[in-house]
Amino acid sequence: MSRYDAAQIEPKWQAAWDEAQSFLAQRDPAREKYYVLEMFPYPSGRIHMGHVRNYTMGDVIARYKMSCGFSVLHPMGWDAFGMPAENAAMASGGHPKDWTYDNIATMKDQMRPLGLSIDWTREFATCDPEYYGQQQALFLDFLEKGLVYRKNAVVNWDPVDMTVLANEQVIDGKGWRSGADVEKRELTQWFFKISDFSEDLLSALDGLENWPAKVRLMQENWIGKSRGIEIPFQRADGGAPILCYSTRPDTMRGASFIAISPEHPLSREMAATNQELADFIAETRKMDTTEAAMEKAEKKGIDLGITVRHPTEDRELPVWVGNFVLMDYGTGAVFGCPAHDQRDLDFARKYGLPVRNAFYMPGDETEVGNEALVPAKSEKVVFIDHFADVTECTSQEAIDATIDWFEAQGKGTGQTKYRLRDWGLSRQRYWGCPIPVVHCDDCGVVPEKKENLPVELPDDVSFDTPGNPLDRHATWRSCACPKCGKPATRETDTMDTFVDSSWYFARFTAPRAPTPTEKADAEYWMNVDQYIGGIEHAILHLLYSRFFARAMEICGHLPKSAHEPFDALFTQGMVTHAIYKSDNPQTGRPDYYYPEQVDLRDGKAFFKEDDRELEIVPSAKMSKSKNNVVDPLSIIQNYGADTARWFVLSDSPPERDVEWTASGAEAAFKHLSRVHRIVSEIASQAEEDDQSGPQVTDEVLLKEMHKAIHDVTMGVESFGFNAAIAKLYAFTNTLAKAKASNGAKRQAARALAQLMSPMTPHLSEELWTMLGQTGLVTGAAWPVADAAMLVEDTVTMPIQINGKRRSEISVPADMPKEEVEKLALADQAVIKALDGGAPKKLIVVPGRIVNVVV
Repeated sequence: MSRYDAAQIEPKWQAAWDEAQSFLAQRDPAREKYYVLEMFPYPSGRIHMGHVRNYTMGDVIARYKMSCGFSVLHPMGWDAFGMPAENAAMASGGHPKDWTYDNIATMKDQMRPLGLSIDWTREFATCDPEYYGQQQALFLDFLEKGLVYRKNAVVNWDPVDMTVLANEQVIDGKGWRSGADVEKRELTQWFFKISDFSEDLLSALDGLENWPAKVRLMQENWIGKSRGIEIPFQRADGGAPILCYSTRPDTMRGASFIAISPEHPLSREMAATNQELADFIAETRKMDTTEAAMEKAEKKGIDLGITVRHPTEDRELPVWVGNFVLMDYGTGAVFGCPAHDQRDLDFARKYGLPVRNAFYMPGDETEVGNEALVPAKSEKVVFIDHFADVTECTSQEAIDATIDWFEAQGKGTGQTKYRLRDWGLSRQRYWGCPIPVVHCDDCGVVPEKKENLPVELPDDVSFDTPGNPLDRHATWRSCACPKCGKPATRETDTMDTFVDSSWYFARFTAPRAPTPTEKADAEYWMNVDQYIGGIEHAILHLLYSRFFARAMEICGHLPKSAHEPFDALFTQGMVTHAIYKSDNPQTGRPDYYYPEQVDLRDGKAFFKEDDRELEIVPSAKMSKSKNNVVDPLSIIQNYGADTARWFVLSDSPPERDVEWTASGAEAAFKHLSRVHRIVSEIASQAEEDDQSGPQVTDEVLLKEMHKAIHDVTMGVESFGFNAAIAKLYAFTNTLAKAKASNGAKRQAARALAQLMSPMTPHLSEELWTMLGQTGLVTGAAWPVADAAMLVEDTVTMPIQINGKRRSEISVPADMPKEEVEKLALADQAVIKALDGGAPKKLIVVPGRIVNVVV
């Protein structure tokens, strides 16, 4: 009997799959398609256990769907542009291109041993000219359709990385990679008109029923639809009115000041002759403008010395520049109502501005303390205004009444606005997709001709000097104008790397096509049936991809059915591991230790070199900086890929975090070794060697087999991989203990090999062959449970007496209700409870429960 040797088994079957081209995706109109996709990785140089878990989940779905007869597309690529490659080049003196492609080769070699059912013929990296050339073609098509434009904008500028940062890349006022204080600069930038799709992107969320509710809510909040009003406040000095936007016009009675953004045209105009204001604006440009940071930041302002008239009362309001007002939301100007907005209240208290109640709220009808009175829109308030009697109504009703009145009086205009801003895609860096436009003194900004694509990045660049090397590359920048032919210069900004990942799913349908997509392939393969990735991409990546699908449809590159590109989304949990550390008295910082440096004894951790006890931080996200990472290759070398796959699927539900432990991996390996041993013993006996003929216990084993088929199928279909594996554990025990004939055992063992094949494909191929089956289990049809075998002959019914479970009876599943009542009354626990009397009530729920009330 052979021993389970993963090191020998796994390469053998990977070679067999390659030879058979088992995972080659083919467009087959005669078969239903299934497109499963995991979010593609950044080529950092090493895969980690998070990759293993993510790709194994996708692989289980892909292999299962193949067995069900689907034509499956399961591709892989690399999200390859970005700052890390440039930073590595600057640090080592190398080239981003070499660093990136070397890392891709390394990671591909690391992924291959996992035995993933990937069609590698469709592989691409976003830094391949073939890929980004088609991305440039998309840009030109978007430009032609008015979906992309150029304008001046105030941006976050990282003075070290010398590039624009999105708000999400500014952490506590510092660049997310460099750690440098971020500045605000005004630059000419390219923008995608994603805001034009705000309502469509929002309303379509309701149709994404197979997306996690939390992801849909995150996108809804990001798009940020609000109903409010624009009110022009007339200046007392006769200057141009200041247009304010408010979502809470019901608080107008409490208005005590106007606040405008430091970037408001009026602020800039007055800063030209006011040094204090100019300095204030310069200071605010260093602020972190994320929503969370703005909430925490100290509220500061400058009084402009001008006033506006209150639109409904005979009084004037001072106009301030406030650091808490953003120019890119609403109109860049708000009226401040300190009594009912905490931000306004903090500002008013700091500068001694009035605090006036706009309405009374039950429980606090007079003074406003240190906390603003902010009613929910559904909360009842006593609404007081000149156009309404004192009325108790909800705050939303007050808002609606105010908007109606202002519009009727011609004093304002109701507006629906969105928090979603247009997507600034310009980045001042080398390692990205060049924006395919040319700047001509005579013709202005001119799109490059499509026949000249791709506009390739030059290889001969230097990173000795900070900034974008393309700005310094005279021969690359110099070109002929596509329109007039005169000398011109290329655009040196490259595209935000989010662009690269916003359409890659569509490119996988025809990765070698001479256009961004190929119509027949896009119509066959789209949409992605199952998309898998981390919750950290819940907002921007998914939102941008949804926009790109719409834009590509408008430009004729995707069918209308691909309007929403991902039919189902699954966000998996992280892989965690304990952190082992000790304080270093010399540095004052903790030292961290790799798991292989640690001995675990009696729940404590000891450093192997000197047996020093270490502090344990349990179940933390794997991080290179904390040394709590586990190398997947070492696990594969020690136990095999199937063990790693089995463990990451079995330990917890896939949407939750899973903690990697050495004991858990060892237990998984022992179980797979046991499965190999059990099936090997069964396979060593031919079916005809058993002379006893069919056994009574054969039916018992085969019924358990069909239950396992049913339960594992349901588990895989519902992403309940851990539940499916729990059933496989139980079925393995049943098979090991079965007294059935060898023929029945072999039939059950074949089913076990098939049911395990999506999770442990190498071992399953070995078992399949051991059992004398021809061909690959990968190509075998998925087993189907016999419905008749799922019907229980007997059922166990609990007996509740006065609401508490006291006993149970086993009865035939089809026993009449009257017969069940007789058996229940004959039960000793019931007889004792009745004590010679009759039950007040006797309720039988057939097949479920018996309730006795005494």
